[in-house]
Amino acid sequence: MNMTIEQIAEQALALPIDARMLLADQLVESLDPAEDAAIRQLWVSESLRRRDEVRSGHVLTIPSDVALDKIKRAFA
Repeated sequence: MNMTIEQIAEQALALPIDARMLLADQLVESLDPAEDAAIRQLWVSESLRRRDEVRSGHVLTIPSDVALDKIKRAFA
């Protein structure tokens, strides 16, 4: 039985959230490994840049509870 992408997506979206997360993870991991390595390197570079901004004092951090409160108010 050949299913269309739309049929597969419809069935996948009907799965419980944990199963959808696992499926999404498996699909992403199945993509081109060379591209994945490049994307991982970009994230490493971005993480180091952000770390350095915090350490240098160019960016100030806020406690997580304050950040979460701001997010909750923004979506309320």
